[in-house]
Formats: sequence, structure tokens, C-alpha cells
Amino acid sequence: MYFLQAIGATAERLAYAIGLYPLLMGKVLGRLHKPPWFFPLIIRQCEMVGVQSLPVVLLTAVFTGMVLALQSWVAFHRFGAESMIATVVSLSMLRELGPVLVGLMVAGRVGASFAAELGTMRVSEQIDALWTLSTDPVRYLVIPRMLAAMLMMPLLVMLADAIGMLGGYVISVNALDQNPHTYIKHSYDYLELIDLYSGLFKAMVFGAIIGLVSCAEGYYCDGGAAGVGKATTRAVVVSAMTILIADYILTAWIFK
Repeated sequence: MYFLQAIGATAERLAYAIGLYPLLMGKVLGRLHKPPWFFPLIIRQCEMVGVQSLPVVLLTAVFTGMVLALQSWVAFHRFGAESMIATVVSLSMLRELGPVLVGLMVAGRVGASFAAELGTMRVSEQIDALWTLSTDPVRYLVIPRMLAAMLMMPLLVMLADAIGMLGGYVISVNALDQNPHTYIKHSYDYLELIDLYSGLFKAMVFGAIIGLVSCAEGYYCDGGAAGVGKATTRAVVVSAMTILIADYILTAWIFK
């Protein structure tokens, strides 16, 4: 009986956790088309998500491009196909590595921040106080964060793609003795618009995932300071896992 009770309790907690995300998403969609929209809050969150994430995103992107160029040279050198390094770097950054790595970095930095902020407001009853001031907490706290994540993620990915390709160019030309003109030509010869658009679309979806998961974990947090810590951890872990799962689903759908 104790074993069955443990299974039932685990299933109940899992169903409750999964239900939080569509519940909050329904509230967001139900309020999104009605004013007020609190544009100053949206701009402030855009600055936090976009501008403040630039150092970690660009640092990750440039070294990813550099490592990708080195590893590609090691593999292609065996077959005398070093000229394909530029194609591999550009395609990999645009399609997969740019959106996924930026999503994971932003989930770790911004998602944790969202969950911690909203969780602290929940356990200190600041969210309840907003109702007494005739202010909708979802409209005031959640929607600006979700919109900021969805708007800033494609911009961050565009910068990460450019910096990653630049890192691959620097290593290939200066360390691997690649011809700069040939490298640039091969970087664009095999690219199509779908490669760029697919990465930007993934970035927007990943931004929605980060905003929804982190805000839901913080908004429905309980249990005091320990609950805030658990909610923050869950926000990062669930966001990262969902991004990887969504990346496979989107890739299979776009490039089928």
C-alpha cells in the first residue's frame, strides 16, 4: 500500500506541475489582446533579457564557432575536404547551435531570474497585494516577461550566429591557413533563407518556453525560501529539457 501511495503521490505532483504551464498560458492569451499592456515594463524586461545577456551569449557563440572550425578541420583533413569547414560552421550555427546554445544560456540566466523574482513576490505576498490595488498580476508581471523573452531571443540568436561564424573565420584563416575569400564564399554558397528563418523561428519558440516555464514556476511557488530555490531550479532544468525536445520536434517538422 505504501508503494502504491508513493506512486499515486508522484503522479499527482507530476500532473499538477504539468498543468501549471497550460493554465498560465491560457491566462496570458486571454489577457494579451486587451489593454493596458504596460509598455515601460516590457521595455525594461527587454533590456534585462537582451542587453544584459549579451556578454554570456556572445562569449559562448564565438568559442563555439572557433571549436567547431577546429573539430571540422580535424575531420575533413583526413579526406582533403578542408574547404567544407566554412559550410559546416555556417549551417551549424544558423540551424542548430545558435538557437539551442543561446536558449540554454538565456534559460540559465533569465529563466532563473524570472522564477526567483516571481517566487519571492509570491511567498512575500506581493502578488496578492497587487490584487488589492486592482492590478492583474498576470498582466503586470507575467506578460511583459514573456513578450520580452520572445522578442529578444531572435535578436540574440542573430548576433550569436554572426559572432560564431566570425569566430570560425578567424580560426580557419589565421590558424588553419584557409583562404579568406574562399572561406567567405563557401560560407554563403550552400546557405538558403530557410536556414536563417528556421533558427529565428526556433529562437522565438524557445523564448516563449523560457518565459512560460520560469514565470509559471515562480508565479505558483509556495513553501517559503526553500520553495523559491526549488522553483528556480525547476525553471532552469525544465526550460533546458523542453528546449532540447522542442528543437528536435521543430527540426523534424521544418526539414522533413
